[in-house]
Amino acid sequence: MLAASRQALPPVRLLCLAIAATGTAPLANAAFIEDSSASLTATNIYLNRDFRQFDGQNKREEWGQGFRLDLQSGFTEGTVGFGVDAMGLLGIKLDSGRGRTGTDLLPVHDDGRSADEFSRLGLTGKVKVSATELRYGSHVPELPVVKASDSRLLPQVFEGGLLTSSELEGLTFTGGRLDKVIDRASTNSEEMLLNAKNRRFASGVEADHLDLAGVDYKFAPGFTGRYYFADLDDIYRQHFFGLLTSHKLGAGTLSSDLRYIVSRDSGAANAGKVDNRAINAMVSYGMGNHKFGLGLQDMSGDTGFAYIDGSDPFLINFVQINDFANADERSWQARYDYNFAGIGVPGLTFMTRYIRGDDARIAGSDDRGGEWERDIEFKYVVQSGPLKDLYVRVRNASFRSDFARDADENRVIVGYTLPIW
Repeated sequence: MLAASRQALPPVRLLCLAIAATGTAPLANAAFIEDSSASLTATNIYLNRDFRQFDGQNKREEWGQGFRLDLQSGFTEGTVGFGVDAMGLLGIKLDSGRGRTGTDLLPVHDDGRSADEFSRLGLTGKVKVSATELRYGSHVPELPVVKASDSRLLPQVFEGGLLTSSELEGLTFTGGRLDKVIDRASTNSEEMLLNAKNRRFASGVEADHLDLAGVDYKFAPGFTGRYYFADLDDIYRQHFFGLLTSHKLGAGTLSSDLRYIVSRDSGAANAGKVDNRAINAMVSYGMGNHKFGLGLQDMSGDTGFAYIDGSDPFLINFVQINDFANADERSWQARYDYNFAGIGVPGLTFMTRYIRGDDARIAGSDDRGGEWERDIEFKYVVQSGPLKDLYVRVRNASFRSDFARDADENRVIVGYTLPIW
């Protein structure tokens, strides 16, 4: 990776460029200005991950501050509306050290030290006709076939074109092509890679682009069906089928999230064989201040689950540390959430979950293995006053595995979004 500070824009210049970007459309058009918005999000993260076995780095520990300035214009008036958005991103090191890097909060120089700061500027042009919008430029997608990771100081950003259309009531179509990615702790626009965790696939295999298309359709009250298709050029092809439900049951609400994902190698199969079928089912029941959930994730086929490196796989058992997505692995999850508003502390919530995976095929051998993870989180959101909506999250996780490095992790996250206009 290139040293981020060499490519980074000075913070003031970065913000000025982002603001100036909105001036590329006709300022005389009222809708373009009046429908615009701006916000500044500040995210402070401390992350400590201790590894409990094997040689090598035994700790990753860093602390940083991230800023995200979002400027969104309205659209020019007329049958075809035009607009432009700008996203200024800045990450600052608060504490790190050689031997403690690798948290993905900050880029790492060739000498093993983390960058003092790093920044990016993303611009997106947009065109709108009726309820159809085409956006070309920088995206932070949250789709079943490509979900940008947003769990560090700055989000993962994809570049390319995406079209969304809601012309039919209850139905939303999404399609497009993404051809570059900028990872969370990077300033470099690079080719997309296939995630090779636990040696599931060949590492370092690049793809020229990702094509995708899909629909979300609310076909009845409380029922939403989803289908998405994606092709990571010459690496894998993926079909996603999903169903979301939510209904009143007794004194509470019963909800479910069902997913079936089929992945196969495509084209030249540059990463080798991809053959995976992933079944995901999460059923939850919420009553009063309590919510209980049970989940099952089952991998079948000759390989583990395929997804873009650095992104978040769309799996119910992708949690704080692990994804439980090895070949043949079957995992289950038990989850409990509690809202302290019921005992007079509004804004404070609690979550804990336990995930256990078994029968995972270990790459490079005939052995099978198991693993488990336990997560705990407290979150508090300020309810009133000048700091209203500021939140604090404290997260703890323990992970144990027969074939991967055991780890204990703590995170403290403080975040606030300031609407500018």
